[in-house]
Amino acid sequence: MRAPVLVGYGQGFWGDSILGPIRLVREGPLHYLVLDYLAEVTMSILQKQKGRDPRTGYATDFVAMLDRLLPELVAKKIKVVANAGGVNPVACMQAVLELARKKGIRGLKVGIVEGDDVLARVPELVAAGEELRNMDTGAPIATVQDRLLSANVYLGALPIAECLAQGADIVIGGRLTDPALVAGPLLHEFGWSPTDHTRLAHATVAGHIAECGAQCTGGNFTGWREVRDFVRIGYPVIEAHPDGTFFVTKHAGTGGLIDTRTVTSQLLYEMGDPRRYLGPDCVADFTSIRLEQAGPDRVRVSGIAGAAPTGTYKVSASYANGFKAVGELTISGPEALAKARLCAEIVFGRLALDGAVYAEHEKLVELVGSGVCHAGIVPEADPPEIVLRLGVKGPDRRKVDRFGMELVPLVTSGPPGVTGFAGGRPKATEIVSYWPALLGKDKVRTAVRVEAVQ
Repeated sequence: MRAPVLVGYGQGFWGDSILGPIRLVREGPLHYLVLDYLAEVTMSILQKQKGRDPRTGYATDFVAMLDRLLPELVAKKIKVVANAGGVNPVACMQAVLELARKKGIRGLKVGIVEGDDVLARVPELVAAGEELRNMDTGAPIATVQDRLLSANVYLGALPIAECLAQGADIVIGGRLTDPALVAGPLLHEFGWSPTDHTRLAHATVAGHIAECGAQCTGGNFTGWREVRDFVRIGYPVIEAHPDGTFFVTKHAGTGGLIDTRTVTSQLLYEMGDPRRYLGPDCVADFTSIRLEQAGPDRVRVSGIAGAAPTGTYKVSASYANGFKAVGELTISGPEALAKARLCAEIVFGRLALDGAVYAEHEKLVELVGSGVCHAGIVPEADPPEIVLRLGVKGPDRRKVDRFGMELVPLVTSGPPGVTGFAGGRPKATEIVSYWPALLGKDKVRTAVRVEAVQ
């Protein structure tokens, strides 16, 4: 057993900077590089891609990143854990194996975790009495079953550790939880028992702190003037010890800031009941967390109480819920706010003249620049220009598309100062709505597979 174990979190979401993982690998020591690519809406997008082409359905940016880093990862013996498999871990694994062959890297072992994708099983589950009720509304999933786009269980650390135990150098999963990407390697490295809920709670909290990448190292921090060198902001490195205690740090010489405030800010991210932070591996009590500044850009985290997990997995499902279209104009000059309001009235008035009437809950009117981000908290402003965001939604695609035809005419048939229309008419796009539910763990079958480059 080696200790401490260094886990770098190089990707907070699909679209995060590719410099995160590259710099983590090149600017300091590391044992594991972990990367999160998935969000709730991402799964539905990937499912649609796979429906069109069975070779797709995974985060292609992951393979592009490995194309730049794979020889260095192998040379430095850094293992990789990612949920880049999306809804097609097999295809992602094959793409990585092919990349390694092209680079002449033999013997590399790539593992996958499967079992999270339950979309095809929803009819059988419903028939067996699983209602998969929406956790917000209480409605059974049968009410949207014919419009489902994706349905994935949030898996935890155990299958990741199993993959690593089989010798995987790269572990690819589908909907693995963000904290599990850290907890899995620690479970494997330290040989913890799956019932050691206190240590698993520490690992879960470590993953939660690091899961948004640079958001715990000074990004999105209210004390932003204290953060140095945003250009070279360091991504988090978890320095973990066998007793569960860990340090949040970053590579020496990188930008950013790590102190108890930046760590606390991230701890509060996506928080429900702080005494019962629910994960697939354990329940963590966030009120028991002890933070200590242990040096520059170094915070010690300890004292976390853990308990056994619930008997259910959370299911992240999505379904088609109509259409929307959104467009923007810039309204400039004196009385920009009043002119922007008039422009909105003109657009919806002209649409009504042509029979396209939208209910209030189907319309969007935002006067960006007047204080809409903090409406009701700050006084309304009347700046020299306003970005007018207009939108509509509804079940009728043609009616939603009709909206887009009335924005650009304002340039010549509205008040003066209308500009900024350069993106073409806004077109109707599908609305993807979220469906959170619970499913008994006894209904989920996970599997791991490891293949080596020949």
